[in-house]
Amino acid sequence: LLAGLAAVTSRVELGTLVTPAGMRNAAHLGKVVATVDNIAGGRVIAGLGAGWMPREFTDFGVPFPGTPERLGQLCETVALLKRMWDPEHEHVTMDGKHVHVENLVCLPKPVRRPPILIGGGGEKVTMKLAAREADIWNNQAVQHAALGHKAEVLRAHCEAVGRDPATITVSQQCLVVIAPDEASAGPMVETAKKIFGGHMGDPTGPLAIAGSPARVREQIEKNIALGCTMFLMEFFGRDTREPAQLFAETVLPHFR
Repeated sequence: LLAGLAAVTSRVELGTLVTPAGMRNAAHLGKVVATVDNIAGGRVIAGLGAGWMPREFTDFGVPFPGTPERLGQLCETVALLKRMWDPEHEHVTMDGKHVHVENLVCLPKPVRRPPILIGGGGEKVTMKLAAREADIWNNQAVQHAALGHKAEVLRAHCEAVGRDPATITVSQQCLVVIAPDEASAGPMVETAKKIFGGHMGDPTGPLAIAGSPARVREQIEKNIALGCTMFLMEFFGRDTREPAQLFAETVLPHFR
């Protein structure tokens, strides 16, 4: 799908939120991403995570190991991708616990080294890995209300590994419920809350991006004040093109 989108678009950046590292052979995944980036002309973001849903793995006949092993797969996959995409590394050999390659060649290299987005809120391992290796860290929608705390945890990890926290982008996955006015937004918010049941965050929460255009702009500013500068949005509505259009016309101009 991303390859098809890459071929028919020219500006939008493309990626996944997120690809569980252990679902695929790491070297093959790196080659696929490099190929799509060439089709896109350098617009791919490599979204990676450890995975959490067993069926994502088992429905495809892939074992779903325990959390420590999945996190290990993620760590080694990130290390391999960075090396195989590096123009300075023509041949790559890696003998890890989960990833094994010998004299691997990845050509053509990506047009740009795809930014690595690591998604997940595990504070001991996942966020520490993000602080060390990621270009973007994404906070899951279900943890949206905890964005401020999570951003502080990320900053602490960055400082612990000697990295300037300003060099990593904080991203927030979020549901956007927008309507022309508060009166019409109210019922939509309640419906969204019933449908998603918290999986996409609480649309009535303190940082939720929901309401009239003015309210949505205000809520985005609250998120920005906590260090978030990238939003991965899912619009709510029977036809999501309508709220997306309203957002584009009434909210986006205020942030350009």
